Amino acid sequence: MYTLKINFEQQGVEPITLENVQGGQSVLEALLDNDIELHHNCGMVCACSTCHLYVNAGDEFFPEIIDREEDFIDRARNPQINSRLGCQCILNTNMTGTVNVTLPDQTLIYGD
Repeated sequence: MYTLKINFEQQGVEPITLENVQGGQSVLEALLDNDIELHHNCGMVCACSTCHLYVNAGDEFFPEIIDREEDFIDRARNPQINSRLGCQCILNTNMTGTVNVTLPDQTLIYGD
């Protein structure tokens, strides 16, 4: 089980902490299961950059980034060294810990 701490760049949105998040699911799936919107125009198949987020801590719980994901991150709005795609941040089933992410301001994403 994981603790998922979510920060938001969007003004007026307070941080949220999710407890007891199951391994084997992506950060995007955990967010959506808890009614936290993170755009995902391609349907979670690593074919766009709309589920872009920043991993502040806990990246050791995810698989290594692959070239395809890096290519889409390069197309994201304001990519940083800690950028990942939420659909590709799949929590390891053999570990447990705390993950801290920041969601970019979703009001600035186009293509809904």
